[in-house]
Amino acid sequence: MNTTPSPKVPAIGYLYVVAAAVLWGTSGSVAKFLFNSGVTSFQMVQLRITVAAAVLFLWLVTCHRALLRIERRDIFYFVILGSGAMAIVQFTYLLAISKIQVAAAILLQYLAPGLIAIYSAVFARQKLTRLMIFAVSLATLGCYLVVGAYHLDVLNMNKVGILSGILSAVTFAWYSLQGEYGMRRYAPWTVLFYAMAFAALSWNIFYPPLAAFRRAYSPQEWGWILFVAIAGTTLPFGFYLKGISLVRSTRASITATLEPITAGAVSYVFLNEVMEPLQMTGGALVLGAIILLQLRREHDDQTPDVLRARLQNQQ
Repeated sequence: MNTTPSPKVPAIGYLYVVAAAVLWGTSGSVAKFLFNSGVTSFQMVQLRITVAAAVLFLWLVTCHRALLRIERRDIFYFVILGSGAMAIVQFTYLLAISKIQVAAAILLQYLAPGLIAIYSAVFARQKLTRLMIFAVSLATLGCYLVVGAYHLDVLNMNKVGILSGILSAVTFAWYSLQGEYGMRRYAPWTVLFYAMAFAALSWNIFYPPLAAFRRAYSPQEWGWILFVAIAGTTLPFGFYLKGISLVRSTRASITATLEPITAGAVSYVFLNEVMEPLQMTGGALVLGAIILLQLRREHDDQTPDVLRARLQNQQ
């Protein structure tokens, strides 16, 4: 008889996603500095994803070589996850920013929690409680206020930009769900590395190979590029996947809506950009949604890490 207690979902899963959101939000302000220095959006994506993949590879091959092993039958899965979900979400988000206001692009991308919740309920047959629906709605409304979307003139927005923003939400949701699927078989860092590796490969085919690296950068700019690649890409995506492995993709995506709040706080401290009362109200709503997620954790005992633990106990 197996006397091993059934594993419980730790609250640290939420802390992983919070850390990811904070790092994403902080790196956004750093990227803005690089854009002002003349670095283009396409150069920034090629730099960050290529450097991030290289750094993660060096870390894994040095300290955790076993995490690099995957089965041949899963190669196609990682090609789709990296060249599809991760590479496309970068492109669509940047295209949206180039066509419409940044606030609108952020708001559209953070429709992802709602898309994930709908997919989980319809296709994955997960029970969508009233609490979860309310949390998704609260977080979406909070994002709307935080980014100041009430100032936007939707009717006069570029249609390509709006479509790109919606596609960025779809691909972000796709990445979250596909990442959760992959972690049924592999560790989060394994899933992340191969997703980044194939995304980097795609960006060095779509954009001239290593073209962004041939531009002249100052030592300060290289320092910020490394910051965006490591602290703004490798670490937050790793933390986000780890969070998904503990609290599921729906809850993780809602918690990740802390990103625009973090970006606003960083802009206030370093760029003297003051948030309006409605924006601060939106931040409170997002925080309220995350707190609501702590009230009940139904179905979280079926997260990938827990499923793996149960399978090990049965063997």
